[in-house]
Amino acid sequence: MKKIIVATDFSVEADNAMHYAATAASDGKYEVILFTLQNISIHALNSRISPEGLDQLLKKYQEKLNIVSAKLSADYGIKVSPYFAMGDFYEELPKCYEEHNADMVVLGMAQKSFEQDLLGNTTTQSLHRFKFPILAIPLSVKYKGIKNILFACDIVRGVHKEVLESVKSISQDFGANVEVFHVSNKVAELKQEQINNHLKEIKQEFKGISYQYKNVQSNEILKAINIEMQSIQADLLIMVPYRYGFWASLIHKSRTRVMASSNNIPLLSLPL
Repeated sequence: MKKIIVATDFSVEADNAMHYAATAASDGKYEVILFTLQNISIHALNSRISPEGLDQLLKKYQEKLNIVSAKLSADYGIKVSPYFAMGDFYEELPKCYEEHNADMVVLGMAQKSFEQDLLGNTTTQSLHRFKFPILAIPLSVKYKGIKNILFACDIVRGVHKEVLESVKSISQDFGANVEVFHVSNKVAELKQEQINNHLKEIKQEFKGISYQYKNVQSNEILKAINIEMQSIQADLLIMVPYRYGFWASLIHKSRTRVMASSNNIPLLSLPL
């Protein structure tokens, strides 16, 4: 059985993502690991809380997680395992992922804001830092099934076999149709033979699922993706984040992070 980790801090965004993931897990026959990380506040530490008091506080956090996990399991008819951690989020989440041999992490996405564009948030930072699949759920999105998947990728670069296998697996789990979507410009037209070779690889890997390929010519990649999502009424957007060098990262704004922070459908990031 596949395992998905749902990270929660019990915020509104995290609760929405948790219920979305639980419903999807019920459809896809997934097991859920409910992950939360708690650190003792500086105010509690400054008050010189006793070891006994500290233990009681941690037990309170653990009990809350256990109660939420049990209710989630009962409400959705799925297996839910609580995972309580302390320390640094960017260190503890990968530990949980490796320990459970998970397939995906689900995170809630806050509403778009100026501060988020400037500094990012935990979810957008996670998309940049982690090398495992992350599903970002916008606050406004409720689960209504996954029937149409838009897989936006760079055909010219080619798509790694592992990524194609992941897309195919999700399509099979939910009986979804996949549209492989590529936005090209005039320069890309010069590489048509290379594109055709990559399309043959996709055809080979996608045997057994319903899919089609569409190419749109535009210099506004994000706008083209947004238009296509609306056109096919996509339930899920899948993208592959590419990693850039240090200097390039100073001037390049990751399209995957931008889409995650401004999107109104779930975004699944499949890093290499």
